[in-house]
Amino acid sequence: MDDSSLSSTVDVDKGFAIAFVVLLFLFLIVMIFRCVKLVKNPYETTFTTTESSLS
Repeated sequence: MDDSSLSSTVDVDKGFAIAFVVLLFLFLIVMIFRCVKLVKNPYETTFTTTESSLS
């Protein structure tokens, strides 16, 4: 009886879906900030990436 009441209140698929949406939203926010930084100063961003790969 306790197992059936627990399984009816906890929906694993819904939890995975919510976690996926939250992680996707966080990834989108990070990508927006990176793109804004690139648009504001593209030469500094490309210079630092090439400099770090040469080291």
